[in-house]
Amino acid sequence: MQPARQAANEGSPAPSPATGARSLYDALWKANDAPDDALRLRAAEFIERWRKEMRQQPCDLPNSPDGLAAWQQAQLEATGGAYQDYLAARKAGAPRRYFGSRSHALYFLRAVAPTKLVDGAWLYGLLPGITNPHFNDLIVTYVEELGDGDPDKNHVLLYRRLIDALGIVDWAEQDDETYVQGALQLALAACTESLVPEVIGFNLGYEQLPLHLLITAYELDELGIDPTYFTLHVTVDNAAGGHAQRALRAAVENMPALADDGAFWERVADGYRLSNAGFGTTDAIAAFDGHRELLRVLGGRAAEGSMAHSDYCRIEGRTVNQWLADPEAIDGFVAALERKGWLQRNSDPAQSRFWKLLQGEAASMFGVFGDYELQVIYDWLRGDAAADGAAFVRGSAPTAAAPVPPRAFRHVRRAAAAKPALGLAALADAEVELDADVLALRHVLETGDTALQGATLRRLLGPALHWGPAGLEATRHVSRVLHAA
Repeated sequence: MQPARQAANEGSPAPSPATGARSLYDALWKANDAPDDALRLRAAEFIERWRKEMRQQPCDLPNSPDGLAAWQQAQLEATGGAYQDYLAARKAGAPRRYFGSRSHALYFLRAVAPTKLVDGAWLYGLLPGITNPHFNDLIVTYVEELGDGDPDKNHVLLYRRLIDALGIVDWAEQDDETYVQGALQLALAACTESLVPEVIGFNLGYEQLPLHLLITAYELDELGIDPTYFTLHVTVDNAAGGHAQRALRAAVENMPALADDGAFWERVADGYRLSNAGFGTTDAIAAFDGHRELLRVLGGRAAEGSMAHSDYCRIEGRTVNQWLADPEAIDGFVAALERKGWLQRNSDPAQSRFWKLLQGEAASMFGVFGDYELQVIYDWLRGDAAADGAAFVRGSAPTAAAPVPPRAFRHVRRAAAAKPALGLAALADAEVELDADVLALRHVLETGDTALQGATLRRLLGPALHWGPAGLEATRHVSRVLHAA
């Protein structure tokens, strides 16, 4: 039977190395600190698949850790020089390099969400070695990725707040390729015991300052989108004393004195390559297609919409329900709406009857689409004019007034800080704690059971929990201990 099975598969394309990334990501995230043996095996196999894939790519690491300082300095100078060239070009009138419209920027933030929402996870598996001085720089880096327990500096919580504020609620509904980098980070956390060199190499690659981070922060700010998540990485990843320097020091200090250091360094290089695996920042930016994203947005509501419209409205002989019932017909439906004048491209959205159904006092479809989805529709209707980066105003009556270009986020924040404002903290009662995990953590910390305390803290510092109230409190406890040592 085996030869016949091989013959049947002969000539069929090999599965993508990204296959299964999303399911592995979900499973590891849910398992948090306690993946079972079968899940660890899946994680290890995924890493090995990508190790093999990335070994086909060039590696710019020096041949030994002796060259790391010069390597890092050269990278820093190259990135800094390229960024200054970018700024000079922008000052001379060049358009944004990355984001052609506001919806383009939001698309990017959605596409990279699976990676950003497990930020730092690759270091989590080192926590059991917290007393090993060779791991100190790596564990301090992990705790700082968690903001030392400060909710305004916890990287994952910052990103969650960002995409929530922008109405990006369906980030999880993406293809395997967008989950590769996040799945690798979670897989390394699950398999750290046998992959310490790879974790060190991954960290070395991930904590260097890339050009795309600087440009992304600049252009998001320009579009009026909070760039704090990205600017925080620019500051904490600095090469003078930040995470980039800690990553370099950790790579040097963990070189074995008794084992084969050459084999160890090859594995470090493997981990370094893995930090560039999968769907990255520039891939997400290049993948944007406004028309394709419009079809995805409309198609996402087709199943519900196919049962929600009356039959008296027909477009080119078919009811709206009939159009929406066929997922393959969405592109044709959009074209039909254009021919009938319901959608008018390259004009003020207020001229399109479809947009009037979505916004304004009498909008019969108000609330059907979220803010991100509305921005996609808005920019698609505006066409080339969307390059100004203007945001639609939710709930406003459609008008023919010219869209207002965005104000840089830093100016918006400065103006807001000058005015007295009611923050959410004013609604909170400092005497009331409603989170059951926080209460349980406090009870555990009051006991003398050090084994229970350690297990509880490790669990709460895991990728799925560290950004919540109990995780933040646990991180503050660990941070105090680290800095007191």
